[in-house]
Amino acid sequence: MALGLAAKKEIVAEVSEVASQALSVAVAEYRGMEVAELTDLRVKAREQGVYLKVIRNTLAKRALEGSKFEDMDSALTGPLIYGFSIEAPGGAARLFKDFGKTNDKLQVTALSIGNGLMGPEKLDAVASLPTRDEALAKLLATFKAPVGKFVQTINEVPTKFVRVLAAIKDEK
Repeated sequence: MALGLAAKKEIVAEVSEVASQALSVAVAEYRGMEVAELTDLRVKAREQGVYLKVIRNTLAKRALEGSKFEDMDSALTGPLIYGFSIEAPGGAARLFKDFGKTNDKLQVTALSIGNGLMGPEKLDAVASLPTRDEALAKLLATFKAPVGKFVQTINEVPTKFVRVLAAIKDEK
């Protein structure tokens, strides 16, 4: 079914808005997938905070113009499904990677985390990026030992100070 100009503009505006908020984007060929499989992929995407959209590549190119993902222009060929990670930088890549384990028809063709186009060989690296909560937990874990030592030192200072004052008092 042919889209009118108004519908095309609406799609471009919607995808452009999503791209401006997204942390990363992954595109994959879905050639040969059945409707039930795509529906299953969409359900999993909603659960993981990933925005999925099948749109014409020419409309996607227009939607990504001026965004941090405009470098994907050269990779937008063939029947593609676009996954925008909204909540975690590796969300779309993780979704496609996990779904690809049970469905070999979904083939990732390109990825971007906003600083350059990456090929499908980087799927594992992008998929392993931590979520916000995981990153904060790792950060806190690195501070645990130094902060613990600092707190222990602060707790010991009054005791040592009292001892020093008592020693000074005894000397008088």
